[in-house]
Amino acid sequence: MTKQERALICVQRLQQRYPDAVCSLQAQDAFQLLVATRLSAQCTDERVNLVTPGLFARFPTPQEMAKATYAQIEELIRSCGLYKTKAKSLVDMANVLCDKYNGQVPNTLEELITLPGIGRKTANLIMGDIYRQSGAVVADTHLIRITGRIGLVNSKDPYKVELQLRKLLPPDASNDFCHRVVHFGREICSARAPQCAACPLADVCRKIGVK
Repeated sequence: MTKQERALICVQRLQQRYPDAVCSLQAQDAFQLLVATRLSAQCTDERVNLVTPGLFARFPTPQEMAKATYAQIEELIRSCGLYKTKAKSLVDMANVLCDKYNGQVPNTLEELITLPGIGRKTANLIMGDIYRQSGAVVADTHLIRITGRIGLVNSKDPYKVELQLRKLLPPDASNDFCHRVVHFGREICSARAPQCAACPLADVCRKIGVK
């Protein structure tokens, strides 16, 4: 069985198990998802979802956030960790959106990764979840760990993982596959204690790194 055939089986089985899997970050539009994803760095999605309602109530748009001081944002996002760095990038990002994109979130990877604090992972999430573009691969820690364990990728570098999976996954299924992997990782394929006996992918998984 080829690696691509195993990848297709993974896509199909996770689709059956998690048909309604979506991003666990709560957001109403592209700007909110952009902000929430930036806050999620080295922070749980659950914590971000507790913080963002207050943040968006105060600064709901790029135009409003661009007027904020770093200190105002810091106070609202302090519990997310790295709050000084994140506050600066959020205000700076909002200013770029207003100055360069008329307050709109761009829809290309090339433009998105020029925004302060935004890398390829977030750019792919915006392209896939908001703009429904095919081929988006969100190379977060779950995806890197699990696709490496299965044996679909041979790197832990997010960029290399993204490129390798782009060659294996059907473009129209790749974004949802990334969300399903997160749910799969939390339910079955945990980092320390994977439940291999109950795993729907057991017969196609190489169990790399599993003792």
